[in-house]
Amino acid sequence: MDKKTKDIRDLSLDEINHFITQQGEKAFRAKQIDQWLWKNGAREWNDMKNIPNNLLEKLSENFHFKSLSTLTHIVSTDGTTKFLFETHDKKHIEGVLIFSRDRVTACISTQIGCALNCGFCATGKLGLYRDLSAGEIFDQIILMNEHLISISKRAITNIVVMGMGEAFLNFENSMKALEKITLPKYLGMSPRRITVSTAGVADGIRKFADLNSGMHLALSLHTADETLRREIMPVTKSNPFNEIIDALKYFHQKTGERITMEYLLLKDVNDSLEQAKALAEFCKNFPVKINIINYNSTDEADFKASSEEQKNRFVKFLESKNIIVNIRASKGDDIAAACGQLALKNKK
Repeated sequence: MDKKTKDIRDLSLDEINHFITQQGEKAFRAKQIDQWLWKNGAREWNDMKNIPNNLLEKLSENFHFKSLSTLTHIVSTDGTTKFLFETHDKKHIEGVLIFSRDRVTACISTQIGCALNCGFCATGKLGLYRDLSAGEIFDQIILMNEHLISISKRAITNIVVMGMGEAFLNFENSMKALEKITLPKYLGMSPRRITVSTAGVADGIRKFADLNSGMHLALSLHTADETLRREIMPVTKSNPFNEIIDALKYFHQKTGERITMEYLLLKDVNDSLEQAKALAEFCKNFPVKINIINYNSTDEADFKASSEEQKNRFVKFLESKNIIVNIRASKGDDIAAACGQLALKNKK
């Protein structure tokens, strides 16, 4: 492979150090470059102010700097802000800032598009173009945080990996980016402020458990009826319930963590009392909390949101089984930034 095709952020610190010393430079330059890449948020060579020009030239001759740029952002009536980012190869992804009284949560993407084709999700209708690199995942936080600081003097407090793509099908790059975000020598965000969501990739859940990183796990479950889930979430065909449940048990055993269940209520699909009973039965296997999510309409799907009456019945049944239930406020639906809506709607 031509070295020039490699992103500098795909290299480890040891690999950067090896290259630097081969060029006759002092080893401490590698740590300086590493800090520019993962702490100071450099996105082009000229950002590295304390690196000599001759070394920057050598780096640029051998490596790409495949960073994201912000094409535009749009703001919801509730303040939710959706960003359209462009990659070095002119592909597009979205990220979202969600505001509440005491926190600002960044929702980030891990792939360009998604291969899972969940029936209710607009992103899945795009298909999968490619995985994002660790640098591209990391850049979303840098760019959204820079915007946030410029308008409010606030900073991102929480991260949810719930944007475009399935993080556990881009496991290495997703975890590398999150490691850079959490390590004290880089951005230093507490892992306790990060939640990684999966549609139910059992092998990925196990690998995530083995990291014991302190980050939270959310399962986008949406029905505990396996036959129905195979229809609306085809990932279930290759990750049947017995494998998902075993992986979630393993995660709890390894980490001691409560698992979040994401449940999108769909009228006359998964909102019946029988569905609630199945969900309660599923959740007997490990400590959980359930986030009930209102369905947000998309052009790509024909589902409808459950009525308030049906939602309340569903929630009351779960609570009668001593299950922690949160009804998650839907934000950004007027700009297609809510759950299941990310599909590059603001790209012209």
